Amino acid sequence: MSFHKVASVADVEENRILAVTTKIGPLALTRLNGEILAFKNACSHDENPLDDGRIDGEEIVCARHGARFNIRTGAVVKMPATSDIEVYPVQVSGNDVMVDLD
Repeated sequence: MSFHKVASVADVEENRILAVTTKIGPLALTRLNGEILAFKNACSHDENPLDDGRIDGEEIVCARHGARFNIRTGAVVKMPATSDIEVYPVQVSGNDVMVDLD
């Protein structure tokens, strides 16, 4: 595992989506019940940025066609998507949000 700083803790708000650019591409961060989660910022159905969507409980809803994914596991919850999205391990180190990018 190789964790890299992608944001500051203060920048990640509860039930809001923060888009960040990393060496592996676009990621989205959110805080859910105080826990920071990271996932690929692209719908597996058509690559629409997921930060255009909204958080609904433990799901991210794609703004374009309504596909839904569990943000903890990346699993598809609702079509039209049929493939899961990537999720990434997160660590908080002081004020830094660190994500495993490998």
